[in-house]
Amino acid sequence: MKKDLPNNKVSGVTIAIASNEENGNTLWNVYLLNNNDFDIDNVLITSKGYGLREGESVKTSTTRQMFEQVGAETAALIEPIDPALFGLNNEYWVSYYIGKEIYDKRFVFLPESVKEENMRPVDLLDGQQGVVHD
Repeated sequence: MKKDLPNNKVSGVTIAIASNEENGNTLWNVYLLNNNDFDIDNVLITSKGYGLREGESVKTSTTRQMFEQVGAETAALIEPIDPALFGLNNEYWVSYYIGKEIYDKRFVFLPESVKEENMRPVDLLDGQQGVVHD
C-alpha cells in the first residue's frame, strides 16, 4: 500500500517534453532526465493523458516504460508525443530506486503548458529546446 512506502523526496529527476527538427518536420518526445551524479535503478514510468476536448471528457491509453538503469546525468527517451495531446493534462508517474530506497513522483504537464514561451535549452539533451517539469 502507498501509505507503507517511505516518503523519500525526489531530487534531480525531471521530465522534459522537447522538440527537434528532422527532415523538415518538428518531432516531439518525452524524456526522463537524471540530473544527479549517480545512477537510478528499476525506473518505472506510467503515462496517460486526460482532460476535456470540445466539452467532452477525453482519456488516452495508459502506457508503461521500464528502464533497468538510467545513468548519472543522462536523458532517457520515454515516448514520442503528438502535439494534439498538449491540450490535455499529460501525466507521468515515475518510480525508481537508489540503493534499496524507493522514490516516486507524479509530474503533470497542464493543458497548453507546452508552448514556445515555456521552452528553454535542456542541457542533458544537448541544448535541444523543451519544457521541463521539476
